[in-house]
Amino acid sequence: MSETNLSPLWKVASSVCAVAAVVALLLWLVSRLPELNPFAEETVDRSGPAILQSVRDLSRYHAAAGDFQVVVDLEQDVPWLPDIIAGERTLFVAAGSVDAYVDLGGLADDALTVDEERRTVRVELPPAELAKPNLDQERSYVYDQDRGAYNRIESLFSTPDQRELYVLAEDKIADAAERTRLTERAERNTRTMLTGMFSSLGYTAEFAGEPSVS
Repeated sequence: MSETNLSPLWKVASSVCAVAAVVALLLWLVSRLPELNPFAEETVDRSGPAILQSVRDLSRYHAAAGDFQVVVDLEQDVPWLPDIIAGERTLFVAAGSVDAYVDLGGLADDALTVDEERRTVRVELPPAELAKPNLDQERSYVYDQDRGAYNRIESLFSTPDQRELYVLAEDKIADAAERTRLTERAERNTRTMLTGMFSSLGYTAEFAGEPSVS
């Protein structure tokens, strides 16, 4: 009597164990052989070729560069509603560089004065300038983001716009570059480069604002 009652349960248990064993085996095979995974993602680049839109002649001598990192803490609050319902706060880690350059193309006609007798070249250089910050995409990322319920639902139906984060990061890095001595370093390096170039031609370089070589 007892064997008759247990027989169906034993069959069900055996079937469940068999299915579990098969599933476990399949999962093991997929972990060892990823190509067997039917749900594996495949990345396909369907982008078209880059198109040349313009060509410019460059005359800037990039003589110094600074690397910067900044954490942008941006909060978008909704008045009269608690943050758990609506609002968003994002911590964005941005890394980038700023070049300091001297625009040699902006030299005036009388910026170079050659004295063949003394074998000197007197140069009047324009002041160095800072280029626009160049953010490193691989080292810039969203570190943390807190959203209210409304913002979470909204993000399901729209693509997040991170342009404001990048603009703020560029502005902060540009401000930081202004407080450094990058331009002074660029001017010094430019004078060193020109001194070596003119020296190889047999001339001594002199620069406006510096005492002349007697």
